[in-house]
Amino acid sequence: MHIAWLGKKSPFCGNVTYSREITNALLDRGYQVSFLHFSQENEESSPENYLAEVNLPFLYKSQIYTIHAPKSSKILLRSLQELKPDLVHASLTLSPLDFTLPEVCQKLKIPLVATFHPPFDSRWRNIKSGTQYLTYQLYAPCLAKYDCTIVFSELQRDLLIKLGVPAEKLVIIPNGVDSQKYSPGKSYFKEQYPQEQIYVYQGRIATEKNVESLLKAWKQAEMNVSGKLIIIGDGNLTPTLKPLYNEVDGVIWLGAILDDQKRIDILRGADVFILPSLVEGLSLSLLEAMSCGLACVATDAGADGEVLAHAGIVLSTHEVTSQLKTILPLFVHHPEMITLLGKKARNRVLEKYTLNDNLQKLEELYRGGQVDKWK
Repeated sequence: MHIAWLGKKSPFCGNVTYSREITNALLDRGYQVSFLHFSQENEESSPENYLAEVNLPFLYKSQIYTIHAPKSSKILLRSLQELKPDLVHASLTLSPLDFTLPEVCQKLKIPLVATFHPPFDSRWRNIKSGTQYLTYQLYAPCLAKYDCTIVFSELQRDLLIKLGVPAEKLVIIPNGVDSQKYSPGKSYFKEQYPQEQIYVYQGRIATEKNVESLLKAWKQAEMNVSGKLIIIGDGNLTPTLKPLYNEVDGVIWLGAILDDQKRIDILRGADVFILPSLVEGLSLSLLEAMSCGLACVATDAGADGEVLAHAGIVLSTHEVTSQLKTILPLFVHHPEMITLLGKKARNRVLEKYTLNDNLQKLEELYRGGQVDKWK
């Protein structure tokens, strides 16, 4: 089967990781994959064995959304006509092009599947009052025209149904992580801090990720006495926060790390992973940390609370600083918690959130009679 994948390859974010991991796994399973993504013609192509790689020009691109160039629609249509894929799978990039895809695919009689990533709050009252609700309202009429949309949780599915997307066009397939690649093991990074506890945040440095609450709690609890807080990622708030929380406070900023093995080495050497987000989808960074056997602390934003239930510490999205200020010292005084929660986190991933499980469900969607029915 030939899959035309429309996704992101840069800048680095969860959507980029999702597209890379899924398409590489599809290639390993014998699928033909063409990758269509927003990039300039002079950008380097990846080493993956894609059947074809198509550059869609853009006017603006960020970690959150993309504005495509006017000629992108024509390039997309022409490319799909030439490639003749069996199915188009769009890992939606929050681009105006998302809204024209159903018309393009219907014209070419190609089935269209979407994965819908936008974050959401786990509480209905917060969803309705939050800006993320506007994104769901905006996309719902469009998603109703897709043949099928993949979401990560029951709450996300229920929200889209309330907004008019037919229930039969929605399927829940949680994110998954390669549990062999992301696994406990020896860490060279740990050798730099043999006597200290290592805490990690990995993600965008943006308002919705609420990194400042973590930094405030870290400083107020004087965690620098016995530990280091490693910040992996970048974003618009980095220039504001970095001067206020630095190595004096035990905070080490590493920026975005594109090398998987380097990130895995850091995770393997860490003790605790912290995700203080106000809104989320289903965090791949959280799953990666859990799979590497870290004790994990996360808010109940999006599906993260469901993932971490009974396998870590789940915080409310309200007063995150106060909660973390209380919790962080517990790891110092009771290090046995780290070992216990790390084992629980790893087991939770193996039970329900492996990439293999994700791919099996995706293949069922692709091959379970759906493609013929959509055509």
